[in-house]
Amino acid sequence: MVKTKTKKEEPLEKVLWATANKLRKNIDAAEYKHVVLGLIFLRYISEAFENLYAKLEEGKGEFEGADPEDKDEYKGENVFFVPTKARWSFLQDNAKNAEIGKYIDAAMDAIEKENPRLKGVLPKVYAKENLDTTNLGTLVDMIGNIAFGDVKDRSADVLGHVFEYFLGEFALAEGKKGGQFYTPRSVVELMVNMLEPYKGRVMDPCCGSGGMFVQSEKFVVEHQGNVSDISVYGQESNQTTWRLAKMNLAIRGIDSSQVKWNNEGSFLKDEHKDIKVDYIIANPPFNDDDWSGNLLRKDGRWQYGVPPEGNANYGWIQHFLYHLSPSGQAGFVLSKGALTTKTSGEDVIRKNLVEAGLIDCIVNLPAKLFLNTQIPACLWFMSRNRTNGKFRNRKNEILFIDARNLGHLINRRTKELSQEDIDLISDTYHNWRNTDGNYEDVAGFCKAESIERVKELDCVLTPGRYVGLPDEEDDFDFAERFTSLKTTFEKQLKEEDALNKAIKDNLSKIVINNE
Repeated sequence: MVKTKTKKEEPLEKVLWATANKLRKNIDAAEYKHVVLGLIFLRYISEAFENLYAKLEEGKGEFEGADPEDKDEYKGENVFFVPTKARWSFLQDNAKNAEIGKYIDAAMDAIEKENPRLKGVLPKVYAKENLDTTNLGTLVDMIGNIAFGDVKDRSADVLGHVFEYFLGEFALAEGKKGGQFYTPRSVVELMVNMLEPYKGRVMDPCCGSGGMFVQSEKFVVEHQGNVSDISVYGQESNQTTWRLAKMNLAIRGIDSSQVKWNNEGSFLKDEHKDIKVDYIIANPPFNDDDWSGNLLRKDGRWQYGVPPEGNANYGWIQHFLYHLSPSGQAGFVLSKGALTTKTSGEDVIRKNLVEAGLIDCIVNLPAKLFLNTQIPACLWFMSRNRTNGKFRNRKNEILFIDARNLGHLINRRTKELSQEDIDLISDTYHNWRNTDGNYEDVAGFCKAESIERVKELDCVLTPGRYVGLPDEEDDFDFAERFTSLKTTFEKQLKEEDALNKAIKDNLSKIVINNE
């Protein structure tokens, strides 16, 4: 009798990823992601369209007398209009057709023509010779069979989750290149949890695939807020990545009309030049030396000092500050070197920022969180007004958090923060910042330091300089530790002697026959 093994059921997104990845064969991840993510997006907009189509056709309640083929009906409900031969039902019926690639490309074209918001966004890569039509048909079937559960309206949730998961997996598959369009979910979640963007304008001037906006929307929903109370402003210089952002936001029902693209980037061609926002959440390129700083020496954004031509870090900081409203807050990632650098006047800019009372909190992050770099990273939190009454007056303090020992490995090269890690860091910040907070310094982890003390240390912002050693290390007993190590070492020496003797004895027993 054959024993049946109980198989552990994998989450839907993992099963889908394994199947999709198996089908890509000789196509690299950078190209294949557009194939898969484009299909998930197509399934989403088709599903949303067909759900509304059915309601319009039924004609009950608010839809009485409605025409299901009237495009304005869909516009009013923030649903994309999908022509007949672009609907998922048509494509899935033709999944085994040798022309399926051409059908999908035509569907993408037709959707863009009917929906100006999507112009230039959707991939048309399905008729390429290197994409096997049999595998493509299987992929269409796989995505078409994604189950939504009992409620059809959950399609955005399910497909949004799958889209987000696939973005992360493709980024891992691409490694360094993938990190350019994707900020790890746990880092984004940490920044959003710390800033708590319930209401107002949210900006990311280097928005990648839009993860900061998606997480902000999730935060609002999870805290029973109203998503319509936030609006997003973004900019991206890589057109391919911008397309991913537009699709990512559309699946979440987030208005992306103010998420812009141009080749020049935010420094040279700021698409939101006159916009002031309540929150900035960003992960700009680390230590970017190709940012056209030589063309911007007299730019009005440099109120705290002119950034060096060879590094954009302090250019980004001041760009963020320029876009903050009088009570706006910013949270962003920078390389750890920005905390201590003295290159080309960066230390002067940092000193000016400290003395202006703009820096709220610095978090030292664990290594290996980012896909595209091994450079140690940190988080900066800044506020235009730290005495505005919403929170307690923190103008003469900076909170330092050293989180280097947090996080866990998800593979040999990459770490992520757990939900417990995220909660610990953000709760520490909130307890220090909020009027009803219950904050205490924790040796080795967090320290609320005075501005005067920071200035005494030349405005170096490395958390390790301030948080001290953990209590157990403060109580370090040298004599006790030395005795313990000495005993262990002597034991190991004895074991080594015994092992060497055994090896020698065994070697002497070996007889070599030269005949």
